[in-house]
Amino acid sequence: MALQEASEAYLVGLFEDTNLCAIHAKREASEAYLVGLFEDTNLCAIHAKRVTIMPKDIQLARRIRGERA
Repeated sequence: MALQEASEAYLVGLFEDTNLCAIHAKREASEAYLVGLFEDTNLCAIHAKRVTIMPKDIQLARRIRGERA
């Protein structure tokens, strides 16, 4: 019984570590996407001779990227 409990505890820990890595990977990917989107959004605002980004800048940036038709 002790061996079975130990192996189950090991596997649970292994899956928790895997889930933690997956969460970190999703966070990194999300952050990279948003940073890039805001960079493009800022360029759209600058092109319109504004310093403040607006929703239409995000929409334009996404359309130029091909994310939204």
